[in-house]
Amino acid sequence: MTVDLTAAVTFLQANARVLERRRFACLFESASPEPVVSALRAYRNEDGGFGHALEPDMRAPTSQPVGIHTALEILHEVGVTDDPMIEQAAGWLTAITRPDGAIPFVLEDAMAYPHAPWWQFDDGSSPIQTPANAAALHALGSRHPWLERASEYCFDQIAQLDLSNLTTEAGYALQFGVSFLNVTPDADRADAALDALAPALEPLNAADPDPSAEVASPLDLAPTPDARSRRLFDQATIDRNLDAVEAAQQPDGGWTVPWPAWNPAAALEWRGVATINALKLLRDNGRV
Repeated sequence: MTVDLTAAVTFLQANARVLERRRFACLFESASPEPVVSALRAYRNEDGGFGHALEPDMRAPTSQPVGIHTALEILHEVGVTDDPMIEQAAGWLTAITRPDGAIPFVLEDAMAYPHAPWWQFDDGSSPIQTPANAAALHALGSRHPWLERASEYCFDQIAQLDLSNLTTEAGYALQFGVSFLNVTPDADRADAALDALAPALEPLNAADPDPSAEVASPLDLAPTPDARSRRLFDQATIDRNLDAVEAAQQPDGGWTVPWPAWNPAAALEWRGVATINALKLLRDNGRV
C-alpha cells in the first residue's frame, strides 16, 4: 500500500494545530525550524515548564512532566539542540525531583483542570515520565546534572520490568525505558539492558500487528533503523508493522490514535499529532 501524501497534507491543513503544520513544513518541505520553536513557546510557562495542552489529553495550563518531554522531543525532531528552553526545562524537572532521582507522573495541580481519566495524581516516582524526560534530554545531548540520578533510576527500573503481564502502564514503562536505552551515552550498559529484555520481546517477532494496541509495538520500541533496539526485531517484523502503519491512513488522509477519545478537541488534536508521527515513521524507514 502506498501512502497518499497529498491527502495527508490536506488533512493537516484542515484539522491540525499550527504546531503540527509547522512540524510538517520543517520535516517534509525544508522549512526553517524556527516557526516550530516559536509555536512551542506558546505552551511554555515562566517557570520553564510546558503546559496548555501541548499533550492534548492534559489540558491544564500548568507545567507538567509530560509537557517537558513532548516539547523536548519536538525540538530534537527539528534539529534544535541549543535553545535555552532545554536547560530551563531540565531545571524545572530538578525542582520536582524525588529523593530517588525520579519525577512524578503528573502534578496535583493538574487535577483542577480538564484531563483524560488516565491522568491521575500520584506523588510517587514514575517509571514512565522519568525515562521519557531523561530520554528526551539525552537525545538533545544535554549534560544537565538532573540526568545523573534520573538515569540511574531508569536503569534500575528497566532491570525490574515485569513483561509477563504487559498492561498499558507496563507497556509505557517499557516503551519509554527502551527510548532511554536508545539514547543514553552509556552504550555498553544500554546494550546489556537490551540483551536482558530480548527474550521477553521475542514473541513480538511472531505476532501480527495489532492496530488496537496502544503502546509497545516493535515500531514503538525501535522506530528507526539506527536505533540500538532495532536488533531486537527481524526485518520481516518491521516490514509487517510498517505495512500496518501505511494501511491505517484514514479516508480523510489522516491517522488516528488507539486510545479512547474523551474530549472532541483532544481527539482532533491527537489526530494531527498521529498523522505527523506516522509520516515521520514511514519516512525514516524509507516508505515516504
